[in-house]
Amino acid sequence: MTDVDLVVVNIAQLATPLGSTALTGADHGKLRVIEDAAIAVQGDEIVFVGPREALAASVLVGPETVHVDAGGGTALPGWVDAHTHLPFSGWREKEFDERLRGATYSDIAARGGGILSTVRRTREASLPELRRHVRERLDHLLELGTTTVEAKSGYGLSPRDEVKQLEALREAAQDHPADVVPTFLGAHTVPIEHRENREGYVRLLIDEMLPEVAANKMAEYADAFIDANAFSADEARRVLGRARELDLGVRVHADQLADDGAALVAAELGAASADHLEFASPEGIEAMARAGTCGVLLPAATFFLMMDARPPGRRLIDAGVPVVVATDFNPGSCPTDSMALSICFACLTAGLSVDEAIAGATLNAAHSLGRADRTGSLELGKRADIAIHAMPNRYHLVYRMGQTRVDTVIAGGKLIRPNA
Repeated sequence: MTDVDLVVVNIAQLATPLGSTALTGADHGKLRVIEDAAIAVQGDEIVFVGPREALAASVLVGPETVHVDAGGGTALPGWVDAHTHLPFSGWREKEFDERLRGATYSDIAARGGGILSTVRRTREASLPELRRHVRERLDHLLELGTTTVEAKSGYGLSPRDEVKQLEALREAAQDHPADVVPTFLGAHTVPIEHRENREGYVRLLIDEMLPEVAANKMAEYADAFIDANAFSADEARRVLGRARELDLGVRVHADQLADDGAALVAAELGAASADHLEFASPEGIEAMARAGTCGVLLPAATFFLMMDARPPGRRLIDAGVPVVVATDFNPGSCPTDSMALSICFACLTAGLSVDEAIAGATLNAAHSLGRADRTGSLELGKRADIAIHAMPNRYHLVYRMGQTRVDTVIAGGKLIRPNA
């Protein structure tokens, strides 16, 4: 039998998707559910998941083994947040108030607010400042049960400042229990200094910024925002095509505010994900399903922007697209880092069931980041990324909206007690 470093017992309910690839279609909401469960961890790996009564016969629990009492709570895989904008400086609460008084997100962006206002603050920030911000945000994500997080640049929009953001991510992630997946989003919007020379900025991305990021292994993915106030579909094709040539994965901000044909572009490029998708066409969704491109729902952002359109959760699942749930944590359109809140909105506004939302926030999200073979589910051999929620079963995540609490997090086998 295996000697174990840590055991979790007194789990009222354990719920997890299974496998090393995304769940789709009718299988999307299939979870393994165990009542009165236990988990055992050796190093950073799960070595037992099952009924508590089977624990003693399966692993060797010694005097040095750490015992975690789940207190009758629910064990779920650690959240995998597949879309955030962690490395930024400054908040935009005044713009939020403007929107409450009738201004639209596009109105604010068109007059130099929105993303560009965060660009100014982020450019002014030093690398140590950004590193501190990112580290604090990673700590808080862990407290909320998020153990893997994708994080984008995109608020520098110059060679020096984009690298600064990615350096802040890299340095903050060193020795941190959370797994950080960096994404280069230099194609977030055209900076003010290039507004009269869009082609010059596109060439800068293709000829200078992307090669530097790739050569220094500063990102795993490249992303582009296809939108009337950002980049055209053709511009995004050029930028992301170059990223693929440099062996970077591809992600796309797609069809958030209008049908820009971005879902089709994502499918054409074989993108790992197309994110937002409120206005994605049926043809775009069908193309994503054929290409295996994940559809990342960001329902908290849709709600925060007070959009009439709803995230197309059911349309995506019914079409066979692997569906992911993420936060879109950023200072403008979604200043929340709570995956639990995002799951609530995925159910209440995007048409997902609780089990579909859990799968979308764990295994499917890990698949979209190329990590489903090591995280996103509670299974033997996977990284020990576990969250214990103070609730009798998984349905309380949505049923008691805003009332859930994470008691214990285990990230890569490391024990974190946010409420101790």
